[in-house]
Amino acid sequence: MGDNPQSGQRKKLFIKTYGCQMNVYDSARMADVLAPLGYTAAETPDGADMVILNTCHIREKAAEKVFSDLGRLRVLKTEKVAGGSDMLIAVAGCVAQAEGAQIMARAPFVDIVLGPQTYHRLPEMVAKVARGAHGRGVLDTEFPLEPKFDHLPAPKADGPTAFVSIQEGCDKFCTFCVVPYTRGAEYSRPPSDLLREARTLVEGGASEITLLGQNVNAYHGEADGKTWTLARLVRALAEIDGLKRIRYTTSHPRDMDDDLIKAHGDVPQLMPFLHLPVQSGSDKILAAMNRGHTRDDYRRIIEKLRTVRGDLALSSDFITGYPGETDADFDDTLELVQEIGFAQSFSFKYSPRPGTPAANLKTQVPEDVKTERLHVLQQVLDAQLRQFNAACIGKTFDVLMTNPGRNPGQIVGRSPYLQAVHVTADPKHIGSIVPLKIVSLEAYSLGAVWADESERAVSA
Repeated sequence: MGDNPQSGQRKKLFIKTYGCQMNVYDSARMADVLAPLGYTAAETPDGADMVILNTCHIREKAAEKVFSDLGRLRVLKTEKVAGGSDMLIAVAGCVAQAEGAQIMARAPFVDIVLGPQTYHRLPEMVAKVARGAHGRGVLDTEFPLEPKFDHLPAPKADGPTAFVSIQEGCDKFCTFCVVPYTRGAEYSRPPSDLLREARTLVEGGASEITLLGQNVNAYHGEADGKTWTLARLVRALAEIDGLKRIRYTTSHPRDMDDDLIKAHGDVPQLMPFLHLPVQSGSDKILAAMNRGHTRDDYRRIIEKLRTVRGDLALSSDFITGYPGETDADFDDTLELVQEIGFAQSFSFKYSPRPGTPAANLKTQVPEDVKTERLHVLQQVLDAQLRQFNAACIGKTFDVLMTNPGRNPGQIVGRSPYLQAVHVTADPKHIGSIVPLKIVSLEAYSLGAVWADESERAVSA
């Protein structure tokens, strides 16, 4: 590789992140652990000294997309070697965990393959590659006995919003999902660590923290011989001076207990926007998916939530064409969507994931049927999204300003419902929560003006 990885010489690091917010968090922490080796962020892979593909195995053809990107990186690596230097290529995340050996075999130019639980060992892996200790490359997809969080440096706030990973893994074993196999069993970090991390982030400028987990509301951290639930953690976080907003994702209906529901009404810092995946509106399909809840269970949860927090908006995940899904089952999903109403949603065709029970079922739905059902569902969900956003026009929201906008003199922020809101204002307002009146609806954002003339004068 040339340079001693411990030399501290400045090197360029490019990380491409696929998939969920957990991967976004993991990518940031990988950059943290590599910073002492002299790696700083690069905007593109061109000319980078190290490139990491932090992969996700949830979406369709995930592995194929990774190999396609690797093909392009191979060309860049070859060019760097010809110029007398090198480019380290690493594949991380869930595709790496599930298909690490295949990656090493199909792409022998890859230097490092590592799973989601081992990225705290990246400096050691880089050193091994530099020494040529492992021949062609390093493969590390173990599930260590010690949690990786014990070995990570303290996180730093990068703006007014921040993520804190509180829980990883999954014990639910939904029949379509690879997470239990790629992320392992459920693990919850100790409350003391999380409170300390949150305080550090707030002291560094963060005023909104999103709590992350594959099953974030299954959180069960241990402190002083007692188990903390997510509700208790949220209440403790709300006591941190300067932490003005709290969010969490992704939750599961089975873990939406009454105490957490009550917290939505009791804790003003807890934002009125909840991502609660249901996947299907058919009891038959929910049972086949091993979801552990019925459509009526989901309805009751939403009713309780809306009772304690009347302005709550919902987001969800949906799968069309799960094996055995009939037209009647799909109609049940459409009926539930119409009944509940969603401000935002994610919907996908069922795609077999190798190693999952559903992949081997003989009742696979034809591709054209899955596609047509997805199209119909997305039309309904898109209409609900537009309706929700349109209903915001004329309302005043407290918006957390986060970054400059695309146009000169514009800044962008987040509404309580995670909508992007832009306004003409001085950049000095970035990091502040300001009252804005929504006046227009655009393709991917809401346009706003200052809620009153005095605020407008201050912004000038």
